[in-house]
Amino acid sequence: MSRNSWKTFKKYVRNGEGLYMALAKFGFKDSEPDEAYLRHAYKANMGFAPDLEHPRRYTEKLQWLKLHDRRPEYGPMVDKCEAKRYVAERIGKRYVIPAYGVWDTAEEIDFGALPDQFVLKCTHDCGGMVVCRDRAAFDEKRARRMLAKALKRDFYRQWREWPYRLVKPRILAEKYMEDSATGALPDYKFFAFDGVVRAMFVATDRQNPDEETKFDFYDADYRHLPLRNGHPNAAVPPPRPETFDEMKALAAILSKGLPHVRVDFYEADGKAYFGELTFSHWSGIVPFEPDEWDFTFGEWLKLPEPT
Repeated sequence: MSRNSWKTFKKYVRNGEGLYMALAKFGFKDSEPDEAYLRHAYKANMGFAPDLEHPRRYTEKLQWLKLHDRRPEYGPMVDKCEAKRYVAERIGKRYVIPAYGVWDTAEEIDFGALPDQFVLKCTHDCGGMVVCRDRAAFDEKRARRMLAKALKRDFYRQWREWPYRLVKPRILAEKYMEDSATGALPDYKFFAFDGVVRAMFVATDRQNPDEETKFDFYDADYRHLPLRNGHPNAAVPPPRPETFDEMKALAAILSKGLPHVRVDFYEADGKAYFGELTFSHWSGIVPFEPDEWDFTFGEWLKLPEPT
């Protein structure tokens, strides 16, 4: 193990994930069967063992779905490049953020073909985004290093999210988006269950280096819900987006026939844009506060017959 890897290993343990998850991060648990692994991972993060035989919690049901709901079409749906085609076919191309190119490696990125502002992200990753707002101040070498590292991340290895086994890691360039009035681009994330939206949350301050990301949850009528999950609420609850009803209707369409999917959108200048599809919110290992909401979300998720 390299010096940097050893530092990461120690940091991971200190952060409370536990020795088990630290070993998993570095590949020492790759041969462990999925169910045994998920039982350990869930307990390491949630503090108690999951009931996978008779799951009632939302977080438990997400683990069950990882094990038993393995449709091959889920791969393209979570691929950030292929999902654009999938979504365009179902709700229309106007909701899809334009792409400029896709490459297999960081070295292949053709920066000369990109405009003054753009976004780079990996097709299989979450969080490893590179944003260029000004080409004059943009560090191409640093961007290549960051994306090369992101290409190596393996969501299946760490959280056994099965669809990511079907995604080829690539780098996608797409149009830079922001609201012209606010300069921001909040995420609107809808929890949809076979064509029915039950709740959503707004993610703010995600690109603010001086602030922790904020998550504010709402019901299907945009009434603020008294819960936290992974991040604190904003000091001032985000206002209802102009395209809320439209985004909710689109999320319902995209979730039809699926036991559960989280459908993400952005809003810029009064228009809705598709973000991504997520089958395992927080991979099902982040507690709800208060805990009762884990059961409430669990009631909404009706498990299918195992595939």
